[in-house]
Formats: sequence, C-alpha cells, structure tokens
Amino acid sequence: MMKKLSACTSILVGKGATIDGSIIIGRNEDAKAAWPKRIEIHPRDSMDHLFISKETKLTLQLPTHSAQYMATPEWNDKDGLFEENGINEFDVAMSATESAYTNELVLGYDPLVKNGLNEEAMVTVVLPYVKTAREGVTRLGQLIAEHGTGETNGVLFADNDEAWYFETGGGHYWVAQRIPDDAYAVVGNQLAIQEVDFDDPDNFMFHPGIQDFVATNHLNPHDSGFNFREIFGTRDRSDAIYSTPRVWYGHQMFSKTQAQDEHPEDQNLPFIIRPDRKLSILDAQRYLGSHYQGTPFDPVGRGSDEEKHRYRPVSLAKTQESHLLQMNRAGANIQWIAMGVTAQSVYVPFFAGIDDVPTAYRRGKLPAQRNAAYWIFKEAGVLVDSHYHDFLPDLEEVQKELNVNALKMVAQADAHLKDLKTQTERVAYLTLQSMNFATDALNAYRDLSLRLLTKMTDYSPLNFKTDENL
Repeated sequence: MMKKLSACTSILVGKGATIDGSIIIGRNEDAKAAWPKRIEIHPRDSMDHLFISKETKLTLQLPTHSAQYMATPEWNDKDGLFEENGINEFDVAMSATESAYTNELVLGYDPLVKNGLNEEAMVTVVLPYVKTAREGVTRLGQLIAEHGTGETNGVLFADNDEAWYFETGGGHYWVAQRIPDDAYAVVGNQLAIQEVDFDDPDNFMFHPGIQDFVATNHLNPHDSGFNFREIFGTRDRSDAIYSTPRVWYGHQMFSKTQAQDEHPEDQNLPFIIRPDRKLSILDAQRYLGSHYQGTPFDPVGRGSDEEKHRYRPVSLAKTQESHLLQMNRAGANIQWIAMGVTAQSVYVPFFAGIDDVPTAYRRGKLPAQRNAAYWIFKEAGVLVDSHYHDFLPDLEEVQKELNVNALKMVAQADAHLKDLKTQTERVAYLTLQSMNFATDALNAYRDLSLRLLTKMTDYSPLNFKTDENL
C-alpha cells in the first residue's frame, strides 16, 4: 500500500428506509488517536466576510449574511478549522469529508490544486450560506469548479426532504447523487457513485463540463454508460483491504438477504442498496461503532491474529469524533455527537438551533484535560482497552443506559415542543434539555472511569497473593 491512507466511514439513509421517517447522514472523523475536538456554535451573521484558508491560502469573499450553525472544529486552527459537520438554522445538514482517491489517468489531465478548497474549509464556506441540501451541492460544486481542490473527497448533505452524496474527481470535477428515499449507502474512503444519469436532474447533479472532459481525454474504460467510480476512482489492493470491507460489513448488517454472496474484498459492491428492514438511529450508531463483530475479522474477536488484522474496521482508535445528523423529525432535528472512539463513546443528542453547550464540550486541547468532554470519553475508553474483555461489560452497561435515556429525553422533548408558542421559548427549552443530558453523559463516563480504575488496582504485575495471617 504505497499511497497514504486516510480514514473516515460514512452512512446515509433515506426517509423511507428509516423506522420513523427521518433522514440520517453521518460519519466517523478519523485522523489521530489523540487529537481533540470541541463544539462551537456560530450565531447568525457572525462569520467574517473574507475567508483565508490557513492550509491552502485560498481566499474567498463570503456572502454578507450567514446562518446560525453548530460545528465540531479542531482543538486549534493552526492547519485550518476542520469544522466537519453541522446543521444550520434552515435545517440543512452537512458532513465533510469522506477522503477518497482519484486514479493517475484522470490526475494526468486534471491535477489536484495546491491552493484549492479542501476539507478543512468546506463546512465553513458552504453550510452558513445555503437553505437546502441541493443549494449545498450547488455551492460546493461551483466553488470547486472555480477554485479547484487539492484532495479527492465525498461530502454528505441533507435537509428535511432528501439526502445527497457529493464526490470530487481530479482537481475540478464532481458529481452528486440523491439517496433514494427507500435506500441507504455506506462509504469507506473510496469513490462510491456508480452510473450517472445526466438526464435525471431529480437524482443527479454534476460539473457541467464533466462529460466533455472524460470524452476528450478518453477516460471512460467502457463503450457506454458513465460509471463515476470506474472512470475517476481507484481499484488497487489497498482499496480491497482498507475500503471495501467496511462497505461489505454495512451490507451484512442491514441487507443480508441481498448481500449474502458479497465478499469483503469485492470491488463492485453497490453504492445504493435497500435494507432488509427499516433502520433506526441506533442502527446507524451501531454501524459507525462497528468492528466486524461476529466475524473472524474483529480486532478484539476470536479470529486468528492474521484475520483480526486483515481489514481496517469502521470504528478504530484514531476516531476524533463521530456524528449523525438526523433530519425530517417530527420534533426538532438532532446533531448526535460521540467524542472519541465511537465504539467506546456514546452519542449525545444536541438539538438543532440551540445556543449553548456545556463548557466541557467547548474545551479540548493537548495535553489531555480532565475537564474537556473529548478527554473524559477518551479516558474511559483507554481504561477499557487495558483489560478489554474484563471491562467491556462495564462500558456496555453505561452505553445501554445512556442510549435508553437519550431516546427517552428526545421523546419527552418532542412532546413538550407542541406547548411552546415562540421560537425563543423553543430555543431555551431545547438548549436546556441538550445541556442537561450532555452533562449526565459526562458524569456517567467519569463514574465509569473511577470504577474501572478501582478494578485495575488488582491487575498490577507487582501483585502477589499475600497470606492474610501475616
């Protein structure tokens, strides 16, 4: 595997494929095992009108008015903001990005752009300025077509009507596909979109010159059709062991009857697939927290050492945060955020439009801080790692209780919203509910760490069975 492998795993679920009619998009943000994230709320019209990227030096003049939104930026902005995900005041959700790769043939004709628009800036320059998911696709597409990008990426958009997956190829070209209402998609660091129908504007959007670019440079390996993945993407050994197994596992979780003959290294796994049953928010959480449970490939399972390290799992130690943006809800939309390793953390529901979060969630830096949410969740996970199979039941007990309480709190909040008459009352109430539960989650993980610490005291290599009579 000669190329540099980036991380992240994404999921998108249409409203007809969920148990409650909501739309779900989300992603694990994977980079470094100890690289804190925090939460920041941008009030309406609070953005600077001139944006200069600290990473690429790209300079953009931004619109005068900006929408309120919440995001999860890096602990410092030395290399850029990397805000990653959010829901704005117009109920548009965005997650950026799912890192991928463009093949060398395409790059020979449209190289990546050193001073272009990259992941670190995408949420910042798009989400505050759009009112629908389609507007998000259009704005991002226009910016990349004009300024170029130095990376190959997938970007998730959703509103209260539809979900879209946007992918770049080369320095300037892109396509986007609407996720059918009755379907879902899982993506793992590989270009995913397959056949593009240029005569179907309801379900596809694209760079206006992409067909001419491909034809002029003889990039299509087929005599007919336009398979974006095959024209722009890669199909090497690293894809087979790093990317496709995560897609395969998602299909095994949700579409077993259709995917029973799939193989983890299959390079032709479908992008769009229908689930065997309708999915819940917990299903999406379990996928992003998965590591091939029930297969020989689980790194903490019962397979051989070679099997346990054969494929890159969905959830791993390098996850900084995981998010699920749940739209088209009967109550308020929700930005579910799990700080640290998804499998060892818990998703905390933050209602869209709130104006504050607990101080611990606004903190996060190096070295580790005991008063920062990222590190509080990470500490418990690291303690579990020390004696994984002994301590896993303790972790799962806390996770289960918090999951149940989160759903209960959300249901109660949805019911109470009907009695609130003004937007001010609504924001105040949703902020309070979000903050109270977020605080409860931190306290539960603090208590878990203390219990694990107590248990660990008897695991010392200096231990010795002492005669009680001495």
